[in-house]
Amino acid sequence: MAWKGKFFGALIGLLTTHSVWGAVVGAVVGHFFDQAPALSDRVRGDDRAAAPIAATFFRTTFELMGHVAKSDGRVSESEIDAARGLMRDLDLGAEEVNAAIACFRAGKAAGYDADAAVQALRAACGSRHDLMQAFIELQLRAALAGNGISPPARTILRRVAERLGISGLEFAHAEAIVRARQRTRGAYGPRGTVRERSLAQCYEELDVPAGSSDQEVVKAYRRQMSRNHPDKLVANGLPESMAQIAKEKTQRIQEAYEAIRGARGMR
Repeated sequence: MAWKGKFFGALIGLLTTHSVWGAVVGAVVGHFFDQAPALSDRVRGDDRAAAPIAATFFRTTFELMGHVAKSDGRVSESEIDAARGLMRDLDLGAEEVNAAIACFRAGKAAGYDADAAVQALRAACGSRHDLMQAFIELQLRAALAGNGISPPARTILRRVAERLGISGLEFAHAEAIVRARQRTRGAYGPRGTVRERSLAQCYEELDVPAGSSDQEVVKAYRRQMSRNHPDKLVANGLPESMAQIAKEKTQRIQEAYEAIRGARGMR
């Protein structure tokens, strides 16, 4: 138990002020000095805890992409291009690209156990629901950019979402959002602006009905920004290499909110 800070803090406070209250204040200040190493260790511990999560997230992301691509019997060129397009969007380095390709190949192998991989991801992420939502969105993005979502692929993705604690409604909303983005910008083409989206798509981006009050729109915007903030996701275990995707999403949320504000005349 740390005590030196409290002891010397109380002693200095007593000698300086010649009062009990001075000693108490000194002890309180000393307490923070005692706690500093523990707090530092805890922060480092959080960083260490996030590292295996990030590794599991990265590996499972590309393995499952390969598994989904092979679910209809063969992996097409468009599905390979979609996976490579995602790697480009993530701005992966050469080593990371090689690792992602190796994971993709492992996932499309006949003996790949998708259920075990998803179970390991769920165990690694724990209660970090935001990470599991990000995972599903990445899978939908790759699947739609390939050959669309075939019936076998949809079956796999729905089962994965369920095992990650993603409800059917959340899955449907995520798919609608990804489809809307790809209709307006193309799968991995130049990024567009909010002017390319309809107001209905902006409401969908915030996950709020068009008939909601201004206050409800503001709450939805803040909720989405908090849930998808890149720093928060990375701190929770999202690989640093995937932070760009989160940044793009928060930008789209911001743009959608500004478009709705403008249309409503909100301050």
